Amino acid sequence: MGRLFANICETVGRTPVVKIGKLAPSGVNLYVKIEAFNPLGSVKDRLALGVIEDAERTGKLKPGQTVIEATSGNTGIGLAMVCAQRGYPLVVTMAETFSVERRKLMRFLGAQVVITPASGRAVGMVDKAVELAKTHGWFLTRQFENEANADMHSRTTAREIIDDFAGERLDYWVTGYGTGGTLKGVARVLAKERPETKIVVCEPADAAMLTSGTPQQRNADGSPAAAHPAFKPHPMQGWAPDFIPKLLGDVVDSGPIHKVILVAGPDALKWSRELAQKEGIFVGISSGATFAGALQVCAEAPPGANVLCMLPDTGERYLSTPLFADVPADMNEAELAISRSTPSFQMPAAA
Repeated sequence: MGRLFANICETVGRTPVVKIGKLAPSGVNLYVKIEAFNPLGSVKDRLALGVIEDAERTGKLKPGQTVIEATSGNTGIGLAMVCAQRGYPLVVTMAETFSVERRKLMRFLGAQVVITPASGRAVGMVDKAVELAKTHGWFLTRQFENEANADMHSRTTAREIIDDFAGERLDYWVTGYGTGGTLKGVARVLAKERPETKIVVCEPADAAMLTSGTPQQRNADGSPAAAHPAFKPHPMQGWAPDFIPKLLGDVVDSGPIHKVILVAGPDALKWSRELAQKEGIFVGISSGATFAGALQVCAEAPPGANVLCMLPDTGERYLSTPLFADVPADMNEAELAISRSTPSFQMPAAA
């Protein structure tokens, strides 16, 4: 049955759960929730809409007021969509290490992007956003501490999962963490309504902050006071900043996490490519990382188990990253051989 939407924001959510065929081990049912089906291609569209709607409802965001946030890209892209539709100017701060495509996407959507030095990492771009918000009187969305982030996932992501697995087993739910909003919002609903579901969290092997056992230094408002000592740079953009966000810390403290799995960068790249080439599912590096963790879960799961893995975003915003390093723009030898197998329309030989 058809449906007409009043605006683009109404299309956020209701992303599909798809069963994995070729890449799933035998005897286990592996499903993925593909957040790339959100209008701007990532799970962060939910966060963006949730925090803006909450700010409008509570009066924290005034008509025409500038919105600002620190982002690795996906939250900024989602906010750019929502702010464009709602009529708010948007400024984002982003460390220079994140992919150029993300800057261009946000600017194309009307946002202004302030680049911060790589040496400051994620804490640096957060501190810059706080400084700009205070100086100019802008509304800071505070994605890493804002309860509206997690609340949106409780209302949407969690409800979709509950509905999709109604009457079915759901033995494991596997996710990365990013801001911690997806994890906190979904975990509390599963703990209440599907307590048999084991919640598995993945983090980069090079930034094993949760498994280090070292607490995160925080300011009074829950924001990071400094980078976490266990953090090292990793290729999973947006999957783990250089601190443990407050929303994530809340979940760790409340205890619903069954297991934390470490994922190596090369595995993230490998499984993103494998999902594309074996399943036709086009997702980014963080999705490949979460899928790698889900495969570890599947290897230990009992026969017949149902495993659901979150895939956070599309692969299109990784064109300038190592994910596409081996993908040429020109024809390779095999493609040239195909072309030469018939006589017409040959490209001229390279000079």
